Amino acid sequence: MVFTMFRRRTIARLMAAVSLTPASALAQQGVPLSRIAFGSCADQAHPQPIWDAILAYRPEFFIFAGDNVYGDFKTADAGKLRHAYEAAAEIAGYTKLRETVPHLAIWDDHDYGQNDGGAEFPHKAVAKEEFLKFWKVPADDVRRTRDGIYTSQIVGPPGRSVQIILLDLRWFRSPLKPTDQRGAPGKQRYLPDPDPAKTMLGAAQWAWLAGELRKPAELRLVVSSTQVLAEGHGWERWGNLPLERQKLFDTIRDTGANGVVFLSGDRHIGAFYQETPSGLYPLSEATSSGLNKVYAAAKEPGPNRIGDLLAEANFGTIDIGWPERKLTLALRDVRSEVRRSLELRFDQLHLAK
Repeated sequence: MVFTMFRRRTIARLMAAVSLTPASALAQQGVPLSRIAFGSCADQAHPQPIWDAILAYRPEFFIFAGDNVYGDFKTADAGKLRHAYEAAAEIAGYTKLRETVPHLAIWDDHDYGQNDGGAEFPHKAVAKEEFLKFWKVPADDVRRTRDGIYTSQIVGPPGRSVQIILLDLRWFRSPLKPTDQRGAPGKQRYLPDPDPAKTMLGAAQWAWLAGELRKPAELRLVVSSTQVLAEGHGWERWGNLPLERQKLFDTIRDTGANGVVFLSGDRHIGAFYQETPSGLYPLSEATSSGLNKVYAAAKEPGPNRIGDLLAEANFGTIDIGWPERKLTLALRDVRSEVRRSLELRFDQLHLAK
C-alpha cells in the first residue's frame, strides 16, 4: 500500500511537470527517476502497435533515440520530412506518449534527412527547423542558437540524479570511408578510418560534452544514435572513426565521469555490449531498434556483445533501484515482455580511486 501511494504521488508530480515543457519542467520538480524507456526507428508509414506496450510499462521518462520518423529528402522545402512528421502526429500511441510522458529526442539519419548523412548534407538547417517544431522545443532553448541539436538534462535530486546526454552524430560528422568490398561480412558499407582530421562530434560539441560530464550526477545515460561499443560489422558505428571513439573514452576518463551507460539505436536490432577501455570501468551499451522497423534476418559477430541479437520489434527500459544501488537494462517486445536483460551495480560504474 505504501509503495502504491508513493507511485501515485510520483506520477502525479510527473504529470504536473508534463503540463509544462516536458523535460525541463520535470528536472525542476526534483523527482528521482526509476523507470525510463527508450527506442528508435519508427517508420510512420507502417503500423506501430508497440506504443501500447511502452505505455503499459508506465515510463516516467522516454528517450527518442533517432529515426523517430523516416523522411529522407533532397529538396530545400523538406517536403518528405514534413509529411513524415505530419503522419507521425496522427499515430495515436505515439501522440499519447508525447503528450503524457516527459521526454527528450535526438535525430539519426532518416529524420536528419539523408541516409547515413553527415556534415555534408546541404539541407540540414531546414531539417533542424522541422525537428524543433515537431518536438515543440521552446523558443529560448539553446538548441535554437547553436549548430546541431545536441542537448542534456539532469533529472532528480542530489544523490539520485540522472543525467541524460543526447549527442548529435549527424550535423558535424566527417564523411566515412567507403568499403572496398560492399556487402562483405564485417565490411558491409564502411571501413575504419584513422584520419586524425575527421570528427564525429565537431570541436564545439566535444567541448560541450566534456563540460557536461564534469557536472555531478549518479547515473549518466549517454545517447548516441549510432552504436558506440559494437564491433564485428561494417555499418555505421563509432568504430568507423576509431580515434574519435578513443577520444570518447578518454573524455569520460579525463573528466572523472562515473556512471556512464550508452544507449543507441539505428541498427534495427536489439542487443547489449560491454567493454572496459584502459583506465576506465566497464562501459555498457544497450541498443534498442526498431520500434517497428526490424532486420529480422540479422546475424553478425559480436566480440563484445552480451548474449544474442534481438531481431524483432523492441524498446529499451532502465529500471533504477536507488535503495539497492543498481539498475536493470532490458529489451522488451510488443507485449512489454522482457526478452533480454542486464543488471549493473552502481559500484561497477566508478573510476578507480
